[in-house]
Amino acid sequence: MIEGIQKKTSERMAKSIEALKLELAKIRTGRAHPSLLDHITVSYYGNDVPLSQTANVTIEDSRTLAVTPWERTMVQAIEKAIMSSDLGLNPNTAGTVIRVPMPALTEERRRDLVKVVRHEGENSRVAIRNIRRDANTDLKNFLKDKLISEDDERRGQELVQKLTDQYVKEVDALLEVKEKDLLAI
Repeated sequence: MIEGIQKKTSERMAKSIEALKLELAKIRTGRAHPSLLDHITVSYYGNDVPLSQTANVTIEDSRTLAVTPWERTMVQAIEKAIMSSDLGLNPNTAGTVIRVPMPALTEERRRDLVKVVRHEGENSRVAIRNIRRDANTDLKNFLKDKLISEDDERRGQELVQKLTDQYVKEVDALLEVKEKDLLAI
């Protein structure tokens, strides 16, 4: 029973880490990376679909992405979707290829992005703590239903706390790497 709670808790905390990694990948560091455009949706025959399902996104050089639509008619829609996104990018169209240059980050913008990164990290920590709370509640319910002893409950809570500490350290490590990346000129 305790092993089941431990396994479920670990899986949920790992999902929180994966979600944080996805959020951090969206925050640009001045270098071109195809995942920057992953969350952009394009109107495709009346439906909003992810950009990756309507075009091929590649790195042209360290500061430029090349977006090649699979259909020539999609060029304008993709360009419009990139312009209206929250990334502040200005795509240039050359025939069927859309080039997306990454503007250099100013010092002020870097500081703002660090704040966003820290906020995302805090959200992940809160999510991990909520998962810990849920696991401890399950242990208390097992104790109340006399399915486990008090010693087993205490041991289970210690295991859950060790998992929590481990995943919070992982969040801190991810944040540290992203902050260094953002502040590097």
